Amino acid sequence: MTLTYDPHYYPYPSRRNVTYGSRGMVCTSHPLAANAGLDIMKTGGNAVDAAVATAAALTVVEPTANGIGSDAFALVWKDGRLSGLNASGPIPAAVTMKLAESLGWADSGQMPKFGWAPATVPGAPAAWAELTTKMGRLSLARNLAPAVELARLGHAVSVATARYWELGIKRYQDEKGEEFRAWFEAFAPEGRAPRPGELWRSEAHASTLERIGDSGGRDFYEGEIAGKILEAARRTGGYFTEDDLGAFSPEWVEPIGVNYRGCRVWEIPPNGQGIAALIALSILDGFDFQCRDHPETVHRQLEAMKAAFADAHRHVADTRFSSVPVAGLLEQSYADSRRALIGDRAADWRAGEPRPGGTVYLCTADGEGTMVSYIQSNYMGFGSGVVIPGTGIALNNRGHCFSLDAGHPNALEPGKRPYNTIIPGFLTKDGAPVGPFGVMGGFMQPQGHVQVVMNTLDFAMNPQQALDAPRWQWTGGVEVLVENSFNPDLAHSLRRRGHGVKYEMEPASFGRGQIIWRTPEGTLAGATESRTDGCAAAW
Repeated sequence: MTLTYDPHYYPYPSRRNVTYGSRGMVCTSHPLAANAGLDIMKTGGNAVDAAVATAAALTVVEPTANGIGSDAFALVWKDGRLSGLNASGPIPAAVTMKLAESLGWADSGQMPKFGWAPATVPGAPAAWAELTTKMGRLSLARNLAPAVELARLGHAVSVATARYWELGIKRYQDEKGEEFRAWFEAFAPEGRAPRPGELWRSEAHASTLERIGDSGGRDFYEGEIAGKILEAARRTGGYFTEDDLGAFSPEWVEPIGVNYRGCRVWEIPPNGQGIAALIALSILDGFDFQCRDHPETVHRQLEAMKAAFADAHRHVADTRFSSVPVAGLLEQSYADSRRALIGDRAADWRAGEPRPGGTVYLCTADGEGTMVSYIQSNYMGFGSGVVIPGTGIALNNRGHCFSLDAGHPNALEPGKRPYNTIIPGFLTKDGAPVGPFGVMGGFMQPQGHVQVVMNTLDFAMNPQQALDAPRWQWTGGVEVLVENSFNPDLAHSLRRRGHGVKYEMEPASFGRGQIIWRTPEGTLAGATESRTDGCAAAW
């Protein structure tokens, strides 16, 4: 007998508790990926190995938000210091402003969303190799083995993944070019999305992960896999060359941070948008907040966030090509001047139009003190819609974030990295680690970081509370979306202040977060997102 029920229908409130562990923890948006990371830790790996294993597994179980063709960033606390890794790739050298003008992209003012044009060199495989080599204990092949098994033997598709898979098919079904055919062959061979609980497997994906693992990541950039990418580009009008792939390597960077309520909040420096969260927190640090669900609190949060986006959208770019005034934007005197501009009414800071995105965030910690905040993304769901035949590689569409204004710091240039939305976060206090945190989801991410940090430090919420609390999301101008659990009286009060508040029934746009805090006793407290299939796997 088979039971019949709707796996997408959950009419009753539910609650998750904080998860505790002592020897290790992995928090991510999918239970199978979290278990993959924890299994690696139990077989001798550290938190870095676990993060790599989890990230690779997520390309299999959540291809709706990331893949082997993703970009990536990481913050790693190890041996008493915090390090940052930027594994976002550049646009191919052939993609120039002249090309944009000749193909009419400049007329629309935006890079195309889909196809080869917005695809940047994938950084995730190089990130896995770099993290494993520099900070892990196991081989890359060992760390990728759980993901290989999930792809080869198959996995039962989760509820959230099935939903986003269905949306992905609708997104690409109108794309008729030859370059999109392989996407449907790889991800919709039966013409539909897999249903929740249905077994999904991909031998092509498994074989690609094996080659990446056995070659220490290099096969992707200069071996057989690279050859398949170049052949697909040649055959279907792509722009990648041997030099684009072979020259890529991730960059170790110094994290940037600001003090907030006695702690220090850390982000990756530009070309990432983490600085937007830091600017907003610097502004908000000058206010005294007594109640989270008060109109004055949310009004000030929104105005600070809009001011921060105005600055980020004006200045954030690839620092190898453009000077970004990071120190000036984070100076206290600058925060004071921006705070003074916040009045009693909603203002249009003209910061551009935030766009939706698809990303996976994970965090790991082991019993020896190493902690990882890691994020990877194809940007918009499955990404560009370009899949390399026979590989399972879906290329990202991060290049859509370039400006086509030649005078802008983030203007399209060959070999340049675009403004990047994905941002891992980390919290320290008195020079010691509190732990990693993150909220995925396009331009929601710095907004999620601000809300989670304030929930934690201003309103003394435990990590699960900090994630579960109803969220707001600024979407441009004075427009604000709020979740269906958001207090109606609070929403009405914000509308009276000039905010264009609207309720949004789809929870995905409000981000999906994870947190691990180290307790005063030295154990680990983890929380995972209630808006998706999240799991805090503890040891």
